[in-house]
Amino acid sequence: MTAATVTGRCYCGASILAASAAPLIVAYCHCTDCRRWTGAPLPAFAAFDEGTLSVEPALGAALEQVPGVQRWSCPQCGSPLVARFAYIPGQIYVPLGLLDQAANLPPGLHCHEDSRLPWLHIHDDLPRNAGSGRDALNAGKGQV
Repeated sequence: MTAATVTGRCYCGASILAASAAPLIVAYCHCTDCRRWTGAPLPAFAAFDEGTLSVEPALGAALEQVPGVQRWSCPQCGSPLVARFAYIPGQIYVPLGLLDQAANLPPGLHCHEDSRLPWLHIHDDLPRNAGSGRDALNAGKGQV
């Protein structure tokens, strides 16, 4: 693997991620689907242009529980690795906690605020999208 701008790995280290460019956008997602996949009450993701991210070993078959949403996990430890959303073409999303540079990649918006857990209160000035935030995500707004 060549030197990368952003690097990361799964829990056990069997799956290695590397991006040759910074994320297009970093966002929180409050949706039930992302919460279940990550096991977190509020996951955050870094979106990369698909052409800039590599995963070793190569991704196998995707899990598609929700139509148009493909997710891959580490075959060894089960860590969530990457996700693709049909409504956000050309981007691939990595859970922020996998990335070595996560401390330098603050989220720029909240998506699916309408699905936020009622006891979760985050006081920030970030834009909040009731739904997917697809317009902001497609435009790469909130770039890091």
